[in-house]
Amino acid sequence: MGFEMVTGTTEIEWRISTIPVDYETAVEEMEARIAAIREGTAPELVWLLEHLPLYTAGTSARQEDLLAPDLLPVHRTGRGGRYTYHGPGQRIAYVMLDLTRRDRDVRCHVHRLEEWMIRTLERFDIRGERRDGRVGIWVTQPGGQEQKIAAIGVRVRRWVTYHGAALNVDPELDHYRGIIPCGIAEHGVTSLARLGVGATMEEVDRTLQATFSGIFGAERRCEIP
Repeated sequence: MGFEMVTGTTEIEWRISTIPVDYETAVEEMEARIAAIREGTAPELVWLLEHLPLYTAGTSARQEDLLAPDLLPVHRTGRGGRYTYHGPGQRIAYVMLDLTRRDRDVRCHVHRLEEWMIRTLERFDIRGERRDGRVGIWVTQPGGQEQKIAAIGVRVRRWVTYHGAALNVDPELDHYRGIIPCGIAEHGVTSLARLGVGATMEEVDRTLQATFSGIFGAERRCEIP
């Protein structure tokens, strides 16, 4: 499948796919992996990858938010949220963790994913922020316009998480015109490249790994302001 295994210093396994992964194949692999994590036969996993261009519809997706149903393939998925876009140039992080080793709190898990994106963006001198009522990470342009740079969508089965976060590195932003991303029409989307940051995917991956343990370590307790 074009992936390499990255060995870390914790019991969490890291996988980086070097070619785009079919969406349905990725979901099947996640389903199998979380079952193995739950049974204790496989370690937790963070999988960094890209998909070929498509839209995914979460459990709260509304048909009216799909503006161009024939533009790209549409996949229904069990993650939370509405419509979002995936494609090359977007770093997807599928995070498969056993919450019984941390806080049995899905809200805390989402908060950690957001914090992970914020700290990763900080390394590239970008200020990412949360917004009340809007899951994901946002940046404010000089004129005051807010644009989304990272999406969050999770599913939890018997306290094991999957799906995760998607960070826009340098995707084809025009593909977002086919949907109302996450059901929010009044704000746009952006990327590291659109903000003038010429980071490679390898640099982003190294940064995601460097910032992860300080947020998701099993000894870390959840702290939501």
